[in-house]
Amino acid sequence: MTLEILTPDQTVFEGEVTSVTVPGTQGSFEVLNNHAPIISTLEDGKVIIRTGGKSEESYFIKGGVVEVLNNKITVLAEGIQE
Repeated sequence: MTLEILTPDQTVFEGEVTSVTVPGTQGSFEVLNNHAPIISTLEDGKVIIRTGGKSEESYFIKGGVVEVLNNKITVLAEGIQE
């Protein structure tokens, strides 16, 4: 599946992933392949990206929204903490 993490001024990540964990307003949740369509607000927190095997990277976002539709995940973050 495809993941895009966008802020108002940059594309932070774009690529193929096996799973993503996002900091939802009601708690963190993981998105896997063929996940049901969803739109959720996000809190400040860590987005954990897994690209297969034991490879993992993460970004700390400052709130936003996530949309999952047809194996495409779009995270619209208010900002990224460097």
